[in-house]
Amino acid sequence: MLKNLKIGTKFNLILMLVFLVSIFVSGAILSRVLEQRAQNEVTSQAQILIKTMNSVRNYTQNKVNPLLAPRLETESVFIPETVPAFSATEVFETFRKNEEYQNFLYKEATLNPTNLRDKADSFETKLVERFRNEPKTKELSGFRTLPEGEVFYIARPLAITEQKCLRCHSTPDQAPKSQLTTYGTKNGFGWQLNEIIAAQTISVPSEDVFQNAHQSWLLIMGLLITIFAIVILLINFLIKKTVIQRIRKIEKIAQKVSTGDMSADFDEKSHDEIGGLAAAFNRMKSSLKIAMDILNQQNN
Repeated sequence: MLKNLKIGTKFNLILMLVFLVSIFVSGAILSRVLEQRAQNEVTSQAQILIKTMNSVRNYTQNKVNPLLAPRLETESVFIPETVPAFSATEVFETFRKNEEYQNFLYKEATLNPTNLRDKADSFETKLVERFRNEPKTKELSGFRTLPEGEVFYIARPLAITEQKCLRCHSTPDQAPKSQLTTYGTKNGFGWQLNEIIAAQTISVPSEDVFQNAHQSWLLIMGLLITIFAIVILLINFLIKKTVIQRIRKIEKIAQKVSTGDMSADFDEKSHDEIGGLAAAFNRMKSSLKIAMDILNQQNN
């Protein structure tokens, strides 16, 4: 099949094969690079936010709680601002009021929370259980689908590391009365020292980031295809002008010479390979003409 094809057609087939392989390989590599870049972007956002929330927790634990803790016994209503988890959650909810960040989520997902808004769902429960079963695991991350769309999450274990924290979470009789008045006696008790009780999770919307990466991929691939197409057209034009047309000219003259027309010359002024071929044909034609003249004289 290939033997019957002309040089230009064979050359175009080779170019197309190289073109398709190059586009496929470059497209796969580019897609991987852009996806990794998008994931690094959402990971960076999540890490910054979770560090910020930890700063709020630490400030509440070390600065706010010592100032307000004595009032828990005298106040009739519990002061939730003394709780690091409450402060971090409230600060993040204020942050989410900005339309740009309304789909960002923060939660200290707890199996047995005092405040039921921190109750872990089935997915978050598995995270807490995994942290409990794998004490050396300090962070989990991945993607999950929420009503808000697909998000990238980072989760870290939260444990009771200070004895004073058990005052509000060991047994109801040890807890401040204002806490019992606000939250009751059924939830948030029975915690143990050094026990992992929650998964601190931050969720960052990922659909827009990955969609932008996909659009960038389409744009770059479109540019690459356009560039490749222009290069192929230019190569075809140059090959046709510098090789194929000159070979066709030599072929036509060779056809005339083969039928006895010795007046046709292989006129090639260039000194490249095709020019050398034309010169060789001219010498061969001259030798053939001399041989035919000698043969005609002998016959006469």
